[in-house]
Amino acid sequence: MKKIKNLLAVLCLSAVLPVMGQKMDKDKSRLIEHIEQQQQEMTTISDSIWAAAEVAFEESTSSELLAKYAEENGFTVTRGVAGMPTAFVATYGSGKPVIGILGEFDALPGISQKAQPTKEPLHEGAAGHGCGHNLFGTASLGAAVAIKKMMDEGKLEGTVKFYGTPAEEKYFGKIWMVEAGLFDDLDVCLDWHPSAETKADVQSSLALVDFIVEFHGQAAHASSDPWNGRSASDALELYTTGINFYREHIKPTVRIHYHIQDGGQVVNVVPDYSRLWVRVRDTKREGLTPVYEQVKRMAEGAAIMANVDYELSLVSGIYELLVNRTGGAAMQKNLEMLGEITYTPEEINFAKKIQEAVNKPMVGIDSKLKPLEETKEHPGGGSTDVGDVSWVVPTIRMGATVAPKGTPWHSWAVVACGGMSIGHKGMMHASKALGMTMIDLYKDPALVQKVKEEFKERKGDHVYKAMIPEGGPPIE
Repeated sequence: MKKIKNLLAVLCLSAVLPVMGQKMDKDKSRLIEHIEQQQQEMTTISDSIWAAAEVAFEESTSSELLAKYAEENGFTVTRGVAGMPTAFVATYGSGKPVIGILGEFDALPGISQKAQPTKEPLHEGAAGHGCGHNLFGTASLGAAVAIKKMMDEGKLEGTVKFYGTPAEEKYFGKIWMVEAGLFDDLDVCLDWHPSAETKADVQSSLALVDFIVEFHGQAAHASSDPWNGRSASDALELYTTGINFYREHIKPTVRIHYHIQDGGQVVNVVPDYSRLWVRVRDTKREGLTPVYEQVKRMAEGAAIMANVDYELSLVSGIYELLVNRTGGAAMQKNLEMLGEITYTPEEINFAKKIQEAVNKPMVGIDSKLKPLEETKEHPGGGSTDVGDVSWVVPTIRMGATVAPKGTPWHSWAVVACGGMSIGHKGMMHASKALGMTMIDLYKDPALVQKVKEEFKERKGDHVYKAMIPEGGPPIE
């Protein structure tokens, strides 16, 4: 009896010990070989997307670089899906399971930067990859190509799909892809995001809605006959003042942002037109909705006070992420098996110079793998259209280190790292972890079933409904 108790104690202990450095099986070792064999091509593609730095729905070069690489590796590519010229799906294999993987490639406006630790734009006023999407799409496709090679070798069976997903930073292209049913045949989907730390991601995100408010008044001379004018900018100011007073009476989880796009053109004319972009966020779609309804009513109130007309147009809205801890645990094991990313003294010095330039502690790069986190009920952070995908198919996520600790995201500092070896290393690490987790899904039907069961339990009886305007994606 004592021996049995001791054995049980050892088994319980081993269940919680990390598997860091655990020997990989032959299939995962082979997959890593396939990814490492692609390193030069992946780096070239990533750097080319980094240099092109194309914003929402303008990613023609970036999209084609990825689509062409998929075709060269035997995938069947369908371009221009869901009414978006830069969206595509690359497919290989047949039968079940059908595993998808997401890839983004759009840049952010106005943060062009050279691959150096001091601020200097590559092209003045141009866009830059301040969220690492040049690494994102490339790593995901590299994993998909490695899986395809494993299928060719007879080691895996099923179908792999890579999704080229545009406009994540502005219009949220995945919503239209979901609405078009492009994810309906998937069993599981995988996703990653560049980060300042490496981990399996089991935290949700913020739901949001974007809309445009336009005010229409009557122009007049601002000095000689302002009484003949009805000021659209007065309405705009009344509206933003109302929003700012409203902040005291919303829950701490809510965020409201706005960007004034047109407040009038000259000082001596009563403006007859004004326009602003408004964004509302909350940790849950259900919490977002009443705030959204209230700020819409406030636009009408501002128009009444300024005696002008108004229009309100939905841009799009996205769900919070539906977490899948079963998939997260599988990803965690593979990250632990891979171990930590290592850096050269030159890379560490580069990182510290970045931190010095942005007034952050000069602590270098954090590639230490953290234990699997507890899922928070109300997380902070940003938003992603991966959330919509996660409500129609179970989605497994991770983050990989591509920038120094404390680096401000959506900034020149992340752009700098994404165009050099710190970013490249995170890209390769993510590709390997994604591919290894895909192997688990192809080889273990019970794991796929458990991932699906958690998805169904978390989703409950909620019926997904896309929040998009009529008329298709807002492509100019």
